[in-house]
Amino acid sequence: MSPINSQDEEDTFKILVATDIHLGYLEKDPVRGNDTFVTFDEILRHAQEKEVDFILLGGDLFHENKPSRKTLHTCIELLRKYCMGDRPVQFEILSDQSVNFGFSKFPWVNYQDGNLNISIPVFSIHGNHDDPTGTDALCALDILNSAGLLNHFGRSSSVEKIDISPILLHKGSTKIALYGLGSIPDERLYRMFVNKQVTMLRPKEHEDNWFNLFVIHQNRSKHGATNYIPEQFLDDFIDLVIWGHEHECKIAPTRNEQQLFYVSQPGSSVITSLSPGEAIKKHIGLLHIKGKKMNMEKIPLETVRCFYIEDIVLADHPDIFNPDNPKVTQAVQAFCMEKVETVLDNAERARLGNPRQPEKPLVRLRVDYSGGFEPFSIHRFSQKFMDRTANPKDIIHFFRHREQKEKNDEINFEKLVRRPASEGTTLRVEDLVKQYFQTAEKKVQLSLLTERGMGEAVQEFVDKEEKDAIEELVKFQLEKTQRFLKERRTDAEEAKIDEEVRKFRETRKENVEEEDEEVREAMTRARAQRSQEAALVSGSSDDDLMDMGISERKTNDDSDDGTSATSSRGKGRGRGRARGGRGQNSTSRGASRRGIGNTRQQQSNSSRTYKPVSAPMKNMSIVDAFKSSRQQPSWNSSAKNYSEDIIDDDSDVEEISFTAASKTNQRLSSTSTSSRKSSQSQIPRGVDFESDEDEFDPFKSTATSKRKQR
Repeated sequence: MSPINSQDEEDTFKILVATDIHLGYLEKDPVRGNDTFVTFDEILRHAQEKEVDFILLGGDLFHENKPSRKTLHTCIELLRKYCMGDRPVQFEILSDQSVNFGFSKFPWVNYQDGNLNISIPVFSIHGNHDDPTGTDALCALDILNSAGLLNHFGRSSSVEKIDISPILLHKGSTKIALYGLGSIPDERLYRMFVNKQVTMLRPKEHEDNWFNLFVIHQNRSKHGATNYIPEQFLDDFIDLVIWGHEHECKIAPTRNEQQLFYVSQPGSSVITSLSPGEAIKKHIGLLHIKGKKMNMEKIPLETVRCFYIEDIVLADHPDIFNPDNPKVTQAVQAFCMEKVETVLDNAERARLGNPRQPEKPLVRLRVDYSGGFEPFSIHRFSQKFMDRTANPKDIIHFFRHREQKEKNDEINFEKLVRRPASEGTTLRVEDLVKQYFQTAEKKVQLSLLTERGMGEAVQEFVDKEEKDAIEELVKFQLEKTQRFLKERRTDAEEAKIDEEVRKFRETRKENVEEEDEEVREAMTRARAQRSQEAALVSGSSDDDLMDMGISERKTNDDSDDGTSATSSRGKGRGRGRARGGRGQNSTSRGASRRGIGNTRQQQSNSSRTYKPVSAPMKNMSIVDAFKSSRQQPSWNSSAKNYSEDIIDDDSDVEEISFTAASKTNQRLSSTSTSSRKSSQSQIPRGVDFESDEDEFDPFKSTATSKRKQR
């Protein structure tokens, strides 16, 4: 960057550069509502006083995509006030303007319009706040363009390929190729640059004599993998890049050593966020270009509201703040109040030298209260500065530092990356289960099962999708514990039972081989359970269901009217449960929902495995199970339950075998006759819940006959 002799006016371009003016930001705020308009007035006034050739804006002239009438009216008013006049424009355009402004119905620069009298042309691209939207792809800049107050360029209508054609400007011996690219979603533009879908056209004649100026409005700092535009993506023939969208003022051109061009980031002219980047002094630039030489003059903005930001880490002041002190919150509040008072005094002294600066400053204290501190009431604190700051509700911002958590995450990530897959799987299941129960509270500790067995069951459930693994392990160890208590003849007292269970559990934990054998046996039972369920489901095919329906009608025809109705209802219950997995409708299971059907549904698991003890014990504690086994009056009561389960399951088996082998009906006539008689006796028992104990007697005889048939 070389100095320019400002006296050589005939060959030198003077360009006023500004970006991110954000007209209309907080326009309804009673204190800050006019900040953007006052600053825009100052920018245009500088352009008029410096007698610039044109104004170059880098996007986001408006804060909203659809600015209010007040915002639009004020913008038009200011542009007409400062940019229209009798002063002649000293440069000319050599490029095809129908290409540069082809999207407009007035495809030429505004100062060449015979109906307009423009003294300072304004060239602007659109930003992400005022980008074209809607079916006609219009934005607020198009309104100003149609009114002849502004020249909107850098639009791209294609999402597949972008050809950037420059506006060729000529003044004396200086030639400028002005490239512009309005805001495009960063991820899309990043992908297009990678795929070589962005082309910057160059003049055919004397391309080395042109000063190449490029205006862009994208993320410059990296916000993600593809959520920014690296400077290396831009062509190396560019001389200077005016980068919009970034609000931090870095207007002094910096050299990119790889691409060998300069980048200037003017930043915003209004404070839109209370962040450290916005606290830097705001500037606009006066760019001088002569031939291939340039010079950027920084012009400070005097009407921008003062902004002071400071970070406070409470843990860094142990001599002042002690988290164990009950009055530490009041001490922190008093400390912050003192900080704000100091900032307000400094702002008052700074404003004495600049009367155009707004009276009330912006203040932000970022308080890190990690280390056991508690935040105080922000609203109560803000009431003390309502008339002295422009943002009383946003003065205090509490946050916690999370550096330690990030450090731990990095260490864990490295360990996981370097470990084999099998070792990582073991850590996630068995070790985590063991660590959980070792560090858990006493009330959630395992009292019957062991951590090793539970970890194995969980691993089977996760890795091999054994859905019954945990349930079968619980059943197996519960039955084994019950047998142990019966053999020890422990009294039915909760304290003694808990002590015996604890001793038995410790013994199992010491014998690792026996515990592994228990887990393997439980897993074998889980696989057998799954295989049995799959066999029952696959055994009932559509053809079997049709044969069952035909057999049912034949049986009903052979019997008398009353008996046939009764037997069909009795068989309907058996088939309703067998077909449940096939999505049978509610009509075929209507009878099973009443009476014995509910009992069978509760005992379905025990019926399949022929273990009448496991079903009642499923939802009982160890003490209740032990007491119930002690209180059984005789073998007859258990035999009744056992017979009921066998009949419930055998009725299904009998019907399936009967319908599948229809040719053996004559040999099994006695069986079917007894079946019909038993089903007749089941009907009143199934509907009436208040029947006496003799209801189980027919089931006993039927079960005995069915065992003999097998």
